[in-house]
Amino acid sequence: MTSNIIDTHRREFLLSLDVVAITISFFGAFLLRFDFTIPGEYSSFYLVWLPVFIVVKMVIFSLFGLYKGMWRFTSLWDAINIVKAVSVAGFFIILLRLVFTPGFAGVPRSMFLLDYMLTLLTVSMSRISVRIYFSHFFNRSFTEQDTSKKKLILIGAGKTGEKITREIISTPSSPYTIVGFMDDNPNKKNAMLHGYKVLGGVADLQNITIPFDELLITAPSSTGQQMRTIVEHCKASGKRYRIVPSLTELLDKDISLSTIRDVSYVDLLGREEVKLDRNSIEHLLKGKRVLITGAGGSIGSELVKQCLAFNPSEIICVDCCEENIFELTSDIAMMKSQVVIKPILGDILAKNHMEKIFNENRPQIIFHAAAYKHVPIQELHPWAAVNTNVGGSLNIIELAEKYRVDKFVLVSTDKAVNPVNVMGATKRLAERLIQTISSKTKAEFLAVRFGNVIGSSGSAIPTFQKQVNSGGPVTVTHPEMSRYFMSVHEAAQLILQAGAIGEKGKIFLLEMGNSINIDQMARDLITLSGFEPDKDIPIVYTGLRPGEKLYEELQSKNEKAVMSEHKKILILDDDNHKMTWPALISSVKDLLKTSESLNSDQIQAKLKQLLPDYSPRSILPISKEDRLEPFIVKGQA
Repeated sequence: MTSNIIDTHRREFLLSLDVVAITISFFGAFLLRFDFTIPGEYSSFYLVWLPVFIVVKMVIFSLFGLYKGMWRFTSLWDAINIVKAVSVAGFFIILLRLVFTPGFAGVPRSMFLLDYMLTLLTVSMSRISVRIYFSHFFNRSFTEQDTSKKKLILIGAGKTGEKITREIISTPSSPYTIVGFMDDNPNKKNAMLHGYKVLGGVADLQNITIPFDELLITAPSSTGQQMRTIVEHCKASGKRYRIVPSLTELLDKDISLSTIRDVSYVDLLGREEVKLDRNSIEHLLKGKRVLITGAGGSIGSELVKQCLAFNPSEIICVDCCEENIFELTSDIAMMKSQVVIKPILGDILAKNHMEKIFNENRPQIIFHAAAYKHVPIQELHPWAAVNTNVGGSLNIIELAEKYRVDKFVLVSTDKAVNPVNVMGATKRLAERLIQTISSKTKAEFLAVRFGNVIGSSGSAIPTFQKQVNSGGPVTVTHPEMSRYFMSVHEAAQLILQAGAIGEKGKIFLLEMGNSINIDQMARDLITLSGFEPDKDIPIVYTGLRPGEKLYEELQSKNEKAVMSEHKKILILDDDNHKMTWPALISSVKDLLKTSESLNSDQIQAKLKQLLPDYSPRSILPISKEDRLEPFIVKGQA
């Protein structure tokens, strides 16, 4: 009842405002036409026709829905609608005038044009005035009076900063009030954005005299070095600082206050945002049955979530870990997607079970992400790596061919290039299976190769974070060790994009940027956690673990990189795999038979026969640096 009364009063106010606007426009047209001195002979005309102008325009405005919108949120669409309504109303008034007085006798024709222009102006201004009042005066007056709201400085006066500011000033319940902006663009200094001033560059934070409570970084596309500089200045301010995620992380979500989070190491990577060809990915996935192995893992679960945005008919999620399946289904349930999700607890080594899954679901697209990936563990248990990464992959590949899938995408790794460990060798052999079977099947089999994924289970970042949280020390294997990194969001997106591009038998290489020094990564993470490396948190160098290299490579000497249609994806061309499918299968089965012996030396020797570029570390001379004894760096606490 109260709501209806409010709506009625609001409508009456809006109608009254338009009556005033139409009246002002009508008389204004005469005043402009006659230099603000209206001749007496026209007094009868405007007294008779004013009600006509008001009635016709108000009726037309109502038909165009000008009183259904909320003026406090007036937009470009409303402006276009006003132009349409005023134009139609002006046309009807001219028709009426022609019907009653042919030839516009007794009134200047220019008056109608002037009235049209003035009506457009006054009606538009009335709505804009309401929006300005609510966004810049009404809400702001309450916000400034509310001392419980946190005073916020936004770092970055670009599109992201503008959108966040607009949300804050248009949402009275927002917990923030804005103080101003900081931006390193010298052309923006002292400029105003939504009524708030750009106070200076990030380095000027130390000189700000205006009191503030928090900092919000609204420059998510900054480079890694720029983000490090921003974080250093934020930390020096002594205030809490957070960030708006990049579009790569948000995917289909809008930038808003609800997406704000603490700064993470991913932000310090400063990788360029991925621009997907969404049409090609939608063509690949829409209405299709998609099967994802390892669906509960880091990459697999992100693939599941991102596939949902492209409306497949169903996603079959296969994982051998009960806990992973439970967490995945819980996460998907919260997303409230209409896509059919089929979680299946199953091991890719159990071919009978996998055949049952294929037979019952008939997948059309497969993303094969299931694999063992931890180098030192697989080096100590090579039979497990061979069985899962090779035998399990072979099971899925053969079933994919048997059930005539449209596309098969193998998720590979940079450790498959010139491998020195069992994990890398088994993934390279899985790539070889993909390359070889493509010569005998119509389906598109391809592999996607990339480096480390930040935040994946057992990776450096979560390990370092746990060590920091427990007070240290942080353990780094070697001061010169470096790796290629990307976020799990970017990796999954580029896997989908590579699958959409698709070329039979090819290996797709994701652009990884520059390799990152692990020692520097550990130091950045300690700093990001609010501590000082070597002083608050010690760093210990432990020496290379079994199967580890100081540096990873992205392509072998036999592979030629060719640009794809997406700038962040390369296609590797390699015709060096001469073995036929039957011969390769025979050799792989011999390898699987050898793995049953649980003899590491025999398994490595068999892998060496299959992969000439495989150089097991156990038969390589170990350098002095590789024998680095554990020690603690000087200056530690």
